[in-house]
Amino acid sequence: MAEEELVEQQELFEHHRFKVDPGQTMVRIDKFLFTRMENTSRTRIQNAANAGNILVNNNPVKPSYRIKPDDVVQIFLPNPPREIELIPENIPLNIVYEDDDVVVVNKEAGMVVHPGYGNYTGTLVNALMWHFKDLPLFSTGELRPGLVHRIDKDTSGILVIAKNELSLNRLSKQFYDHTTDRKYIALVWGLPEPPSGTITGNVGRSIRDRKIMQVFPDGSQGKSAITHYRVIENLGYISIVECKLETGRTHQIRVHFSYIKHPLFNDEVYGGDQILKGTTFAKYQQFVRNCFKILPRQALHAKSLAFDHPVTRKRLSFDSELPDDMKQVIEKWRNYSAGRDK
Repeated sequence: MAEEELVEQQELFEHHRFKVDPGQTMVRIDKFLFTRMENTSRTRIQNAANAGNILVNNNPVKPSYRIKPDDVVQIFLPNPPREIELIPENIPLNIVYEDDDVVVVNKEAGMVVHPGYGNYTGTLVNALMWHFKDLPLFSTGELRPGLVHRIDKDTSGILVIAKNELSLNRLSKQFYDHTTDRKYIALVWGLPEPPSGTITGNVGRSIRDRKIMQVFPDGSQGKSAITHYRVIENLGYISIVECKLETGRTHQIRVHFSYIKHPLFNDEVYGGDQILKGTTFAKYQQFVRNCFKILPRQALHAKSLAFDHPVTRKRLSFDSELPDDMKQVIEKWRNYSAGRDK
């Protein structure tokens, strides 16, 4: 029997690796994988192969490929099996772009992307299942139909969703291979030094609290995480920073900036909801608390996204404006800094 290894569980898709036994008879690869993978249909396996997401000895193969002894087989599968009942809900979506294969949405802060513990309704997936209820992908019972990436509940911004299996497989592979281009805008405490650079450090579940993430600089745990950044504007005690993700780990930007002692403004999970810079004057303290009220979440927005269209292969780029809460807080800080400099 082949030796299987679940190499990496990405946020929204799986990577399985099999080493074929020396005595294995030659059979079609879709049949070989179907007999070895629980809860995975042959159609799902064939869709992965047609999208180029089944590799043998690092080369893409078709479903008809016949495996040979000692082959190394890898398969990339978007979406884990269904875990809970999904309820379609008529929730408005801010759709930026749509065609037969993909839809790009600008998610508001406060909306959870997919159902999970404590959030079984009101999510982006619930909304998608309503809007695309006639599409096969959104009536299969999968937990995360069409999703190839996600952003946190209280992060706003651009997301792409696949509308069919082929697009789902091909987009998932792009995110796995880091060939997408994602830029975020964040407000952080202080002024990062140098003003542009790269933050590296494995990101994984915190040893003390499994609900949050932490950086493991020695690489002993977690997964490789790389965040490129540049300061766009210095607002005195906070800065506007553009971040470009090379990897896409859970809470990556938030935990990386906390790690370098510049947590995101009003990020209660990673320490940014405290007044970390500035004076002890009551007037200043009240000013910051007022900003927290205007922006009652971490100051992070997924501003732009670029990817290759899964069917036409044309490079598509999408950009979005900052949401009003971040705009208002930035303007307040600009005015405060201008007054302080006089």
